[in-house]
Amino acid sequence: MNKTGSAAKVKLNSFDDLFGDGQPQAGIEQVQEIALSELHEFKGHPFKVLDDEKMQETVESVREHGVLMPGIARPRAEGGYEIIAGHRRRHACEAVGLETMPMFIRNYTDDEATIIMVDSNIQREDILPSEKAKAYRMKYDAMKHQGSRTGGLTLEELGETAGESAKTVQRYIWISRLSEPLLDMVDLGKIGIMQAVDISFLSEDAQQWVLITIQDTNAVISKQQSAMLKESDKKGELTFPMVRMLLEKEKPVERKVVIKTERINSYFPDTYSTEDIEKIIFQLLDNWKNTQ
Repeated sequence: MNKTGSAAKVKLNSFDDLFGDGQPQAGIEQVQEIALSELHEFKGHPFKVLDDEKMQETVESVREHGVLMPGIARPRAEGGYEIIAGHRRRHACEAVGLETMPMFIRNYTDDEATIIMVDSNIQREDILPSEKAKAYRMKYDAMKHQGSRTGGLTLEELGETAGESAKTVQRYIWISRLSEPLLDMVDLGKIGIMQAVDISFLSEDAQQWVLITIQDTNAVISKQQSAMLKESDKKGELTFPMVRMLLEKEKPVERKVVIKTERINSYFPDTYSTEDIEKIIFQLLDNWKNTQ
């Protein structure tokens, strides 16, 4: 395949049979080699393209075999094409030094493009919570915009595609309302999913107070604490000092003291039993405590 021409065309079998995006296409569809410079990121693309181990595997695959599965894009009004599926493949092509990438060019509406973009990525195993939250929100909004379905039914349909319950999908959609720094903390495991749901109901100011407190104190928020934050904010009572008070509650330090038996025995005659030694040790400790 010519990898340098920007519009060379090759006939393949229907891409839907291979890709399964649910959009029927009659007959044979053409693949076009599109210049990488003409391929632009999907607007609001929720999935991060990282130079991690999996990306390196993709790069090596493209280096050895080329792009085996064409991407999908649609024409942009301002010129070039918006990638719907294939952001990681485009990045790999760029890393290898290729100038073009095989693409299917389709005239999808905004809602159709959004749904296909999410479906082409949501089944990956390494998706971050923030990516899933934003993706579910985008697809949910697109599905609602397409028809007059009830919210519950739309959530169920969305969950079926991703293999999750409607309740789980709803939680992630709520999490999408968090500020970016808080979403980063969810990705890093510093904030649990259920706690993140509670925090997502807070006002922008309150979310900022939570962020600052975590950054300043390394606080780990419990479900009880996040529920208290949510309830206080709902009543209009939450303030910055209250957030700090709730999250800075001193937690007991776990201590484990191990003293070798040989060292203890060196202080007592062999005739002393374990009970005798223990009694004397605690008497000495009591005396020490009373002097503090």
